[in-house]
Amino acid sequence: MDVLLDNLGTFAEGVATTVELTTLSFLGALAISLVIVTFRVSPVRPLRLFGTAYVEVFQNVPLLLWILFFVFGLPKLGIRFELFTTAVLAVAMYSAAYYAEALRTGINTVAAGQAEAARALGLGFGQSLRWVVLPQALRSVVQPLGNLTVMLLMNTALAAGAGLVELSTAANRVNLVEAEPILIFSGAAVVYALLALLITTTTRLLERRLVIHR
Repeated sequence: MDVLLDNLGTFAEGVATTVELTTLSFLGALAISLVIVTFRVSPVRPLRLFGTAYVEVFQNVPLLLWILFFVFGLPKLGIRFELFTTAVLAVAMYSAAYYAEALRTGINTVAAGQAEAARALGLGFGQSLRWVVLPQALRSVVQPLGNLTVMLLMNTALAAGAGLVELSTAANRVNLVEAEPILIFSGAAVVYALLALLITTTTRLLERRLVIHR
């Protein structure tokens, strides 16, 4: 345990970066996914095609490749961000494709009569989606969104491939000095498991609070 305690500061910085990266990526992914799912169910065909293309492109290219493209490719195009910001953008845009599909599944569970009733009240497509359909859809996909957020947390470790010092990178750096891989990486695994448990517990609480009684 002395190995972990002696390097607590390094681990703490790695954990803080992982938590910050996960939180900001989640918020970004959720915001982007709301736009994409709106496009996917839009009556405007070009928007539907764009939404479909976004999901297909991001779901069928590995996240690590997106991170490397954002970090090393975008500067070649004259687009430059700090490394952490670039990692957030890559993880958020990648995860948004999966969030959007989960939300679309939720929208499909909302009875068609709900949208028809909204139109009968004079609400347009955007208004009925915002005030009637999406609130019900979100309630029905809390658990899938929670599972995707756990996946997002695990995916943040791929940012190490671009040089970002998050938890897995911090653990590896400590191991290079201390040469105690079993203890060090087990400690990092426990931290990831605790963070995942926090997400799943929060998801269960939200699901119980927002459950629709039929």
